Amino acid sequence: MAGSVSPPLKTHKIFFLMQIFLRILSFAASLAAAWMMLTNKQTAVVYGILVSASYSYSSAFKFFAYANIIACGFSVLSLFLACIFGYKAINPKSYFVMFIHDLMISVLLMAGCAAATAVGFVGKYGVNEAGWLPLCDHFPPFCNRCTMATGLSYVSFLLYILLTIISANKSRQIQV
Repeated sequence: MAGSVSPPLKTHKIFFLMQIFLRILSFAASLAAAWMMLTNKQTAVVYGILVSASYSYSSAFKFFAYANIIACGFSVLSLFLACIFGYKAINPKSYFVMFIHDLMISVLLMAGCAAATAVGFVGKYGVNEAGWLPLCDHFPPFCNRCTMATGLSYVSFLLYILLTIISANKSRQIQV
């Protein structure tokens, strides 16, 4: 039959398109998270004193922003790798390379999300035992943008977890 496509080739094409789609979504989410955090600044009057808040005042927020920048850059790299490895050859060793890549970016995003979540929690609720007061009462727009950036980064993290699972599943066909 001239018009039919064999099931393995059709399955491979769906897998390839899904990889591209998920990588583009992860790129967009990590880019948006990094941009929101890097441009997040606010100045407010607190108890009669002019005080400013910026992501750069917290090493955890800086790590979060840089982790998302790295994830964004490596998402572009992985798009090229997926196009090279994924479309031309059905080689399980190529999927293992993608698995390692996806796993490393997943771990990086997880660490960045954890750091931003921890600092965000302290900023919102404070720690009475340590004498740290909540700051989000005085900087609501700043805290809201931090929350949105962290949420977008979690989306990127979940997409990379999905990509890691998919790549692991495809790479398990390697024969020693």
